[in-house]
Amino acid sequence: MKKIKAKPFIKWVGGKSQLLEQIEQYYPKELKNNVIESYFEPFLGGGALFFSIFGKYEVKNAYLSDLNNDLVLTYNVIQKKHDDLLNFLEQYQKLYDETEQKKRDSLFLEVRRHFNTQRFEINYKKFSKNWIPRAAQLIFLNKTCFNGLFRLNSKGEFNVPYGKYKTAKILDCENISSVSKLLQNAEIVHSEYYDCFEKVNEKSFVYFDPPYRPITKTASFTNYTGAEFNDKKQTELSRFFHKLDKEKGAKLMLSNSDPKNANNKDGFFEKAYEEYNIFRVFANRAVNCKGSGRGKISELLITNYGKSLTISQRYEIL
Repeated sequence: MKKIKAKPFIKWVGGKSQLLEQIEQYYPKELKNNVIESYFEPFLGGGALFFSIFGKYEVKNAYLSDLNNDLVLTYNVIQKKHDDLLNFLEQYQKLYDETEQKKRDSLFLEVRRHFNTQRFEINYKKFSKNWIPRAAQLIFLNKTCFNGLFRLNSKGEFNVPYGKYKTAKILDCENISSVSKLLQNAEIVHSEYYDCFEKVNEKSFVYFDPPYRPITKTASFTNYTGAEFNDKKQTELSRFFHKLDKEKGAKLMLSNSDPKNANNKDGFFEKAYEEYNIFRVFANRAVNCKGSGRGKISELLITNYGKSLTISQRYEIL
């Protein structure tokens, strides 16, 4: 069977594309041995791991979810009506390319205004034709806004400014088509991460990539849905991780920030996941608008499988 190569169709803060080679070293052996039948990604985002796994391994189905209504809508459009979506994206690409640079800011703001006002007219629970231009708008905004950021204010409005790009690849026919093919065996839903519980079993691989815990007071970025993912929610997630491990026997992996980048005494995750293996991977992150706030930092990768580590061994890794 010829493997399908696809990559995230949008930019997403905290996306895992640059970390795939490192993370793949920590996949469960059951995935590589074709024992895993179902893949779960409850904080979907850009979906880099999903695309990588389904492009390489024999997994029967996927359960993909997120709390961002428009993100879930767009995935469903690509799954069901990607040809129609491409027609809209082609129009946006032509419009952007033919608009003078000095007038593109106005074009961007007009699309953003329409995107924000239209949200009241969308029934996110039932697929309809008006989902298709909505998905096209999201991709247009993502490809042309500053840093490819998706951020909502307290009113639920997308408020990222124009990125001032001379060129923007809004239309990517080949990748959108490949993404659509990989999504055919996926269930894509708007739901909380814990809603996957009943579907998970011992032949499941679950990957959690929640909004990261801020490592400094000024580094917070959790507004993908307009709601904050604070320490209380991080702790609740760790309890759900434990519950899945003990009651379902699934293979579990979770990513998060490494507090020790800023405070070597911060043991939040060692306490929350004290029964599990904690490893470090390294990423270049550029969320901060200041150059001094960008660069290579460590991130945590937590698993409930693999070599059993003693406390002293685990701290050597950390």
